Amino acid sequence: MAGEITETGELYSSYVGLVYMFNLIVGTGALTMPKAFATAGWLVSLVLLVFLGFMSFVTTTFVIEAMAAANAQLHWKRMENLKEEEDDDSSTASDSDVLIRDNYERAEKRPILSVLGVNLFYFCIIVYLYGDLAIYAAAVPFSLMQVTCSATGNDSCGVEADTKYNDTDRCWGPLRRVDAYRIYLAIFTLLLGPFTFFDVQKTKYLQILTSLMRWIAFAVMIVLALIRIGHGQGEGHPPLADFSGVRNLFGVCVYSFMCQHSLPSLITPVSSKRHLTRLVFLDYVLILAFYGLLSFTAIFCFRGDSLMDMYTLNFARCDVVGLAAVRFFLGLFPVFTISTNFPIIAVTLRNNWKTLFHREGGTYPWVVDRVVFPTITLVPPVLVAFCTHDLESLVGITGAYAGTGIQYVIPAFLVYHCRRDTQLAFGCGVSNKHRSPFRHTFWVGFVLLWAFSCFIFVTANIILSETKL
Repeated sequence: MAGEITETGELYSSYVGLVYMFNLIVGTGALTMPKAFATAGWLVSLVLLVFLGFMSFVTTTFVIEAMAAANAQLHWKRMENLKEEEDDDSSTASDSDVLIRDNYERAEKRPILSVLGVNLFYFCIIVYLYGDLAIYAAAVPFSLMQVTCSATGNDSCGVEADTKYNDTDRCWGPLRRVDAYRIYLAIFTLLLGPFTFFDVQKTKYLQILTSLMRWIAFAVMIVLALIRIGHGQGEGHPPLADFSGVRNLFGVCVYSFMCQHSLPSLITPVSSKRHLTRLVFLDYVLILAFYGLLSFTAIFCFRGDSLMDMYTLNFARCDVVGLAAVRFFLGLFPVFTISTNFPIIAVTLRNNWKTLFHREGGTYPWVVDRVVFPTITLVPPVLVAFCTHDLESLVGITGAYAGTGIQYVIPAFLVYHCRRDTQLAFGCGVSNKHRSPFRHTFWVGFVLLWAFSCFIFVTANIILSETKL
C-alpha cells in the first residue's frame, strides 16, 4: 500500500492480532457469498471454498516470510551502521565480515521486485480498490432502494419472498426503482465523496463500533435462519453442483479471503510472533467455519431464486422477521458499515495513485495533488455504480482479476525473489524463523499456475456467457 514503511505503533498480543485479522478478512464479501453458494451448488461451493481458503493461507505465509526477511535486512543495516560508528578503522574487519557486508550492500541496492514487479503490484491494488469502491458505492444505494421501495410502493416490510423486482417497477409515485437507486447514489456521492479530497484516518472507536455492528448482524442472521430451519420453514433445496455459477463463486471467495495487502500493518504490531503461522492457520479454520455456517444456513433457509445479492436484505421481510426494528437494522446494516469505510478506501486509493507517479525529490502542483488525483479516484467507481448494481458480479469480477493478482501473483513473486535476495545478503546457511511451511519452489510455481488457470477460466466463462446472450 502507499505510504511510508509500516510503523509498529502500539503493540498487541498475538490473540488480539488473530481477532483483527478475522475482522479484516470477513467483510462485505461474506454478504454476497450465500447467493453465490446457491447458484453454484452446495458441494461445489464447499470444495471451492476450502481450496481457495487453503490457497489464501499459503500466500499469506509467503507474505509473512517476505516481511521477516525484509525486517532482518533492515536490522542488519542498523547493526552495521552502529558498528561503523563505534569502529572507524575498517582495516580491523575480517575478510568474512567484508564479504558479508559486500553481499549485503549488493542486496540492499537491488530491489526485491523489479520496476515491472512494483508497477504490477500498484496496478493490481489500484484495480482492486476501484472494485472495492464500486461495490461500496452500489451496495449502499441498493440497500436503501430495497428497504424503501416495495411492490405496493409503501410497504414497510420490504422485499417480498415471491416478488421479482425490475428496475422499471414503481417505487414512489412516478419514480421507478432505478430512479430511487440513482437518487440515493447521488446523495451518497455528495455526502462521502468530498472526503476523498482530504485526509481521513480510521479511529479506534469507529473500528470498534463498525465491528460490533457487523458481528451483531451476522449473529442475528445465522440465528434467525437456524430458527426457521428448525421450525420446518426452510425453503431452500440447493443443487449439488451447477458449474454455471462457479465463475461468480470463485470471484466472491477470492474477494472474501483478501488480506495479503494489509498484512504489514496487521502483523508488525504483534508483540510475540513465535507461533504466528499456527495462529494464522487457526484464523483461517475459524473463517472457513464461519463462511460455511453463514452460507449453508442461508441456502437451506431461502430458495436460491429468492436470495438477494446482499444477504441482509432477505431479512427485510415480515414473514422472516416480525420485529420492525430488527428488519430495518439488518436491511440498513450495509449502509452504516460501508459508509464508514468508503472514505478510508478512497483516500488509500488516492495515495496509491500519488505514490505510483511520484519521483524522488519532486512535488505535485496543487491542482494535481488536490483536484486531479481525488477526481480520478472518485469518478470511475461512481460511474460503474451508476451503470449497474449487480453486486454479485462486481464482487466476482473484482475478486477474479485484481484479487488473483494481489492474493496469488504478487506474494508468489515476492517470496521467490525474497529467498534469492536473502541468500545473496546472508549466505545459504541462514534460516528464516518465519519461513513458510510451503518452502519448496514447487508451491511458488503451483500458485502461479493456479492464478494463470483461474484467469483463463474466468475470462473464457465471461466470453461464453456473453455469446449466449
